[in-house]
Amino acid sequence: MVVAGDLPLSDFSVGASFAGNEVVLSLTGEVDALTAPEFGAFFETMIDRGHGAVVLDLAGLRFMDASGLAVISHGAARLAAAGGSLQIRTPAALIRKMLELTGFSALLQRDGERDLESVLAVASGSSGLAQDTRHFTGIYSGSEAVDGALRLAVTLAHAVVGGADGVSVSLRRLGKLSTVAATDETISHMDANQYETGEGPCVDASTEGHWFHAASLDDETRWPAFTPRALSLGIRSILSSPLRVQDRPVGALNIYSRTPLAFTQSGQEMAALFATETSSILKGIETEVGDEHLSLRLRGALRTREVIAQAQGVLMERDGMAERAAYAALRRSSLDDGSPLQERAAEVVMSTRRSQFRPDDDRA
Repeated sequence: MVVAGDLPLSDFSVGASFAGNEVVLSLTGEVDALTAPEFGAFFETMIDRGHGAVVLDLAGLRFMDASGLAVISHGAARLAAAGGSLQIRTPAALIRKMLELTGFSALLQRDGERDLESVLAVASGSSGLAQDTRHFTGIYSGSEAVDGALRLAVTLAHAVVGGADGVSVSLRRLGKLSTVAATDETISHMDANQYETGEGPCVDASTEGHWFHAASLDDETRWPAFTPRALSLGIRSILSSPLRVQDRPVGALNIYSRTPLAFTQSGQEMAALFATETSSILKGIETEVGDEHLSLRLRGALRTREVIAQAQGVLMERDGMAERAAYAALRRSSLDDGSPLQERAAEVVMSTRRSQFRPDDDRA
């Protein structure tokens, strides 16, 4: 577990197994802005050590945001430049969609075969990868880890679910429904109208715990106060699926369309899949998040980064290293010891402090 101070940041971990020149990196937990540096450190160290064939096993990974995509993109480019290869194995459904949308689908293993030409094309950006990755990077906000993950989820659902013209996520926080992620302002207004009137598919899915489908709002009678507001904004069809944590509804994934009867059976099934995957993002995370808790998480993250920077400074002054060389030395030492990067950095800093207080041998 990656920890800053006494505060857990994420249950991310990465392990390595070797077969000749090939290394398999097995990821578990979540890769976000706080844990991506740890992932990147292992990945780059393996490349530095000359492993030309890298496999990323994502079977144990629940979520990955744009920070993880950036690590993969950088690693793929380095391997391509060295004539190596990268493959991705067994990602979860949501992660697979994210990889496909951002141009990484050529890296997914199929029947154990490797297509090096496809890998090189992806790494070089010829598939449009660089532009798409920048798009997803812009969605994420490192100061709001949970909300950043949800913003990525709604963007993917918008791109994948047939008929969707906009998507949002509503969560019950501090006893009140609020929109934590939406693809545009109109969709935010749609949610707000439901909160104000106290009715609508989003409200019902969030409280009753099952999905609500308004196939055509022109003929809808269940929400008389909300429906005219939706029609005035040009929305004709809505599909709201509950988000559940520990078997209780905590919010809803809402998909809106300007076309009546927009959501086919396959579209409804895809929406249900995204709702399940989005619920998995929330598992183990308090949805009733307050400012104090977020502040603690951020202070913990800053402490971690400060310790790493201090350790770099120690190595630069003590061993005459350049900044990047000092960071690389920390990474290698961390991997050799099997300890997290920030723990190894703290040891370097503490060793310097102990030497400052060591009694002078000439004094007796």
